[in-house]
Amino acid sequence: MTTASFKSLRETADLRHLRQIIVGLDEGVILIDPDQSLLWANDAALAMHGVDSLAALGTDVDEYRARFQLRYRNNHRVEADDYPIERVVAGDSFSEVVVEVTVAGEDEPRWVHQVRSLVLNDADDAEPACLVLIIQDVSARYQAEDRFEQSFNANPAPAVICRLNDLRFVKVNQGFLDMTGHQRDQVLCRTVYDIDVLRAADRRDLAKERLAEGRTIPQMEAELELPDGGTKLVIVAGQPIDIGDQPCMLFTFADLEPRRKAEGALRHSEERFTRTFQMAPVPMAIGARDGHLLCEVNASFTQMTGYDGIEIIGRPLGDVQLWDSDGARREIEASIDGGRDLRGHEARIHAKDGATIDCLVSTEAIRLGDDACVLWAFQDITQRKATEIELVEAIEAVMKDTSWFSRSIMDKLARLRAPQADIDGPGLDDLTARERDVLALICRGYDDKTIARTLDVAGNTVRNHVARIYAKIGVNRRIAAVAWARARGFDGEGVRIEKLDQETMA
Repeated sequence: MTTASFKSLRETADLRHLRQIIVGLDEGVILIDPDQSLLWANDAALAMHGVDSLAALGTDVDEYRARFQLRYRNNHRVEADDYPIERVVAGDSFSEVVVEVTVAGEDEPRWVHQVRSLVLNDADDAEPACLVLIIQDVSARYQAEDRFEQSFNANPAPAVICRLNDLRFVKVNQGFLDMTGHQRDQVLCRTVYDIDVLRAADRRDLAKERLAEGRTIPQMEAELELPDGGTKLVIVAGQPIDIGDQPCMLFTFADLEPRRKAEGALRHSEERFTRTFQMAPVPMAIGARDGHLLCEVNASFTQMTGYDGIEIIGRPLGDVQLWDSDGARREIEASIDGGRDLRGHEARIHAKDGATIDCLVSTEAIRLGDDACVLWAFQDITQRKATEIELVEAIEAVMKDTSWFSRSIMDKLARLRAPQADIDGPGLDDLTARERDVLALICRGYDDKTIARTLDVAGNTVRNHVARIYAKIGVNRRIAAVAWARARGFDGEGVRIEKLDQETMA
């Protein structure tokens, strides 16, 4: 065997061994002759194009280009001369060119390929002997990135992503733009210190340390500077992630500005309430709902009771012995504990000097900050009570002989004798004199027969009067008529009943 024949045999063996090695690779390998014909492709390369033979891939570069359309990831079409297979034929050396591959006749790409070139030269010749296209199918990675991109952009929670190697923002979602008022191009490619997402953070040093180490940044309050010169209170947190092969930091935000505005409004409201409370002419106090401890009293309360705030604040009203009796105190505290507010509840309290004060007590459940409280209001009615007692005594003296009073004056005096709250609806003045006589006897517990005998009238006449009384005062039962009369201070006692004959009644 000649030396040339041995050399040719050796090269053939080497090529066979090389092909055996290439066949087992995960990467796709396409061998191309300098004349642009496709020489060979391994199984991985065929699978990456959805074919099972070299002929289906294309016999040469032109057929490959006709069967598979390429475009870049930015949706720009790859021109014919820029196809990786064209570039490698032209002797161009390149690496990590990423293209989307679409089968001819289809609208959407099937695969994403990352391609690099390799030129093999003869040992004795500078001309290329074989051109190699090496392909990686990165479809899964880019599909995952697309899903992340869609989720990131659609997420209403404000977020930005920066690269850790230069701290520049590489992604920003619409939520962040809406929250801050920044434009997208004002954010991208700027650093975390150009748009300081950690500005005025309560643990800024820790955040900067974690950012430098690429570790999780815990939640903390910070203030973002806005394009208009204002600031926005946020909670910021950082989570390390990888975008492609680059380590990044994902910053997410929660807008606290509504809370800050609400807190400011609440603070102003409480300040206004405090000023109004202190200046109110009505004696008032604020107490804790739990335990009935006083937290604040106003000047009018001090003036009425003689107790200064220092003497009474922080003490239960029972310890202060403000109430006239333990029974009255327990009744009032039971109402508050039961969730019932008092309205004009009559009670008697003791001033610091021992004087007794008659009051109308009203309460209202309120919240001051996070605390459940009770607002107390006291109306001093001591003078009014004394005046009423004097008036009642005078009325009782006058009413010992009422024969010369008109019926209207009698009714008014009776109401003064037993003062009631304002009562809507018909009054005693709406009844005739005879109807009041019948009502008076009803209040004394007389039945129709007894009333008839007392008034010396027929039973039908009494029943007619009773029916008219019911219709006028809006009741349909005897006991309801008695209650109506007593609510208006009319119980039938002391009313003079005059007898009339049936002809007069008729």
